[in-house]
Amino acid sequence: MTNDIKGLLEEFSKIASEPNSRIDHYINKGKKVIGCLPVYCPEEIVYAADMIAFGIWGAEREVSEAKMYFPSFICSILQTSLEMGLRGHLDKLSAVMIPGLCDSLKCMGQNWKQGVKNVELIPVIHPQNRKIEAAVEFLGSQYKTIKSKLEEISGNEISDEKLQDAINVYNQHRKSMREFIEIAAKYPNLITPSQRSAVIKSSYFMEKPEHSKMLDELIKLCKEQPEKEWDGLKVVTTGIIADSPSILKILEDNNIAIVADDIAHESRQFRTDVVSSHDPIEALARQFSDRDGCSVLYDPEKKRGSMIIDKVEKYDADAIIVLMTKFCDPEEYDYPIMKKEFDEREIPTILIEVDQQMKNYEQARTMVETFSDMVTI
Repeated sequence: MTNDIKGLLEEFSKIASEPNSRIDHYINKGKKVIGCLPVYCPEEIVYAADMIAFGIWGAEREVSEAKMYFPSFICSILQTSLEMGLRGHLDKLSAVMIPGLCDSLKCMGQNWKQGVKNVELIPVIHPQNRKIEAAVEFLGSQYKTIKSKLEEISGNEISDEKLQDAINVYNQHRKSMREFIEIAAKYPNLITPSQRSAVIKSSYFMEKPEHSKMLDELIKLCKEQPEKEWDGLKVVTTGIIADSPSILKILEDNNIAIVADDIAHESRQFRTDVVSSHDPIEALARQFSDRDGCSVLYDPEKKRGSMIIDKVEKYDADAIIVLMTKFCDPEEYDYPIMKKEFDEREIPTILIEVDQQMKNYEQARTMVETFSDMVTI
């Protein structure tokens, strides 16, 4: 049975490592593909148009062309994403949706429009003060504009029934993803940090029913195995992205298991469902209003730190690892507030800087080794 688990995990990893082949896979099936940049895109509308929503969160690569559009102090997620666009690596996409939830993303949309001529830009304009009713109405009007554009690209009408079906599919996938996170916490001996990351990352390159089916099979097989006591550290991670093979390998080498996360690329995507409504566009807009605990979302109450502490307590974690995306202002603004809360609760915390253009993480390895020794004393 564990061989079946291993085989499924290898399949997830293969899909996660070959995103361009996935674009070809769907195009060969007659599907159009829409790129979705960080952090929150209305993917359900893409699905309702019978197209593929394809996640773009940068890549580990050197940047040259993008330097003509961005200064050096823009985060590597956006620099490498633009680099792929400028070099034609994303030309098979029918369009890209780019939100404007931080200053760098606002620049990203304009730079894409100017530099990437072969892939149309669809801006996603979210309201900052998202909790008021006017914000829901505003975002609903934005989603209707996006819906019209996607209907034009796909040639398919997006009815309320199709959109509600898409919401149901995505809610089911979110439920399966949350269950997988629980399974990964219970079976760290079966699912390493790298494998956990690959399962989540692969979801950006697959139709949701296809990914859910594989996910549910993995969950079923894991549940059939006996739970074993973990003899290493258990941590909660937080940040924008944790998709760094080098850093994940360092955690594995130091016998560290990820039992929960507050990562924008990971659980922030699927922790908030769309609540049913007579108007599916309004329901999607209200989901954005319901989101909390994210650095790119306006939060005068600063609930993120307490939400992470709740995860530490729920999963009996030993420490918190902050994966700080280099030059990410929203994350840097949140960190001092969170760190103070972590210190007050005496939760060991380490900060590791993440940069997709970085190749050498030996300094991070030394930090993690030292931190692990300190926590286990």
